[in-house]
Amino acid sequence: MTTATATETADERVLAELQRDHGPALLNFLLGLTYGDRQRAEDLLQETLVRAWQHPEAFDGPFDSMRPWLFTVGRRLAIDARRSRMARPPEVSDGILAATPDPDDRAESTVAVLDVREAVKALSREHRAVLAQIYFRGLSVNETAEVLGIPPGTVKSRSYYALRALGRSLPGYSRSSSSKSASSDGTSATSR
Repeated sequence: MTTATATETADERVLAELQRDHGPALLNFLLGLTYGDRQRAEDLLQETLVRAWQHPEAFDGPFDSMRPWLFTVGRRLAIDARRSRMARPPEVSDGILAATPDPDDRAESTVAVLDVREAVKALSREHRAVLAQIYFRGLSVNETAEVLGIPPGTVKSRSYYALRALGRSLPGYSRSSSSKSASSDGTSATSR
């Protein structure tokens, strides 16, 4: 490599020579530091060369080659970049944004309301009565038992089996996990 003085560092020819002589080795080194992320490694390489351009005094150092200085600067830049990525929340990709429902879109909530209404209609009259008292009127188990004229244990049992039936009939719920637990004692939820 040709040795350059501080006044010559602004010359594009010197920087191009620096890139040609040390760029490939520095890029391979930075690829290792970025776990193979070529885009990040190329960004770090570019930033390292910019630092060399900004610090012409490095060309006048007591060393024969600029490579140790470039590797040290590149390594420090890689460490700083990693620390800054770790300090901020992860970036959200377009795929995640596309899959996230729009909060202003009322269609999904309307569909969910219709699904719940249909599932509640499919319940027995006793199960609907218990759920209406507990979840829609906000009564406790004892208050529901008093209003419906049944024991608190029956209120608990009916609400448990009504919620399980809703879970099986609503979209997005696994039928296999509910049916396994319903048949584990030999009886089905509808017989209770």
